[in-house]
Amino acid sequence: MKPVYMLNGFLESGKTSFINYTLAQPYFRISGMTLLIVCEEGEVEYDEALLKKSKTVMEIIDEEEAFSAEHLLELDKKYDPERIVIEYNGMWDYRNMKLPVVWTMEQQITLIDASTFTSYFANMKSLMVEQLRKSELVIFNRCDGIEDLANYKRNVKAIAQGAEMIFEDARGEINVTMDEELPFDVHADHIDLDDNGYGAWYIDSLDNLPRYVGKTISFLAMVMKPKKFPKGYFVPGRQAMTCCANDIAFLGFACRYDKINELKEGSWVTVTAKVNQEYFSEYRGEGPVLDAISVTPATKPAKEIIDFTS
Repeated sequence: MKPVYMLNGFLESGKTSFINYTLAQPYFRISGMTLLIVCEEGEVEYDEALLKKSKTVMEIIDEEEAFSAEHLLELDKKYDPERIVIEYNGMWDYRNMKLPVVWTMEQQITLIDASTFTSYFANMKSLMVEQLRKSELVIFNRCDGIEDLANYKRNVKAIAQGAEMIFEDARGEINVTMDEELPFDVHADHIDLDDNGYGAWYIDSLDNLPRYVGKTISFLAMVMKPKKFPKGYFVPGRQAMTCCANDIAFLGFACRYDKINELKEGSWVTVTAKVNQEYFSEYRGEGPVLDAISVTPATKPAKEIIDFTS
């Protein structure tokens, strides 16, 4: 299988500059050929000398219909590359993309121009969601003078929950935390979460779990009992809308409870639990695992779905 490195983002988001930079790095050098597929051309051009030095051959596919598994396989046979780098067109529907069976997605990266983020997020949210959904790395560049970066981070993290996020201005990488955006006291030993608080806590836990370890949290939740979970665990959580009514995800973490049999799938409960960080098989690594202190029946809320789209 040949590894594919996918670069997503709208025009002028910095994809070409990022690829030029990456091809020049010693850690990205290989003995074989790199096939670079460019699906849109912006103001920044590729360095011909760098392409030659890095043994990279470039092919342009500027029509979505031509970006087919059959055409890509023809390019694979023509060049027999050791790896493939794709600068994807941000206006194409990512859901329609099909790669040859001999290619495997190694890494997906999305680049975002912070100065135009609010406009694209408001007007082309469905396209942006598809770009972000499976991204392992999200890079916000051109962050100079933008004060609402914590909100940008919250919006993207709701979609690309497992992605690493980097923010850069003209001086380099900057640290962006959501502390000022959190609708609860993060320093309290017992945190009582309302709807907005639950969503913010869930997202912040993905990046900053250690600061919640040992604390007690209380929240209203729907019961989910995954069949593949180990005995004695369930998932209390909330459904969240990250894009539109057709894009709803269940946000919740594993919770240990010794009275699982008393819980009904889909019922509503108030959970008070202690937060731990430990290995859990379904996470394929360490993550938040809750220890239930109490789980009591609750009334279904007027708004069952937490809205991340506003």
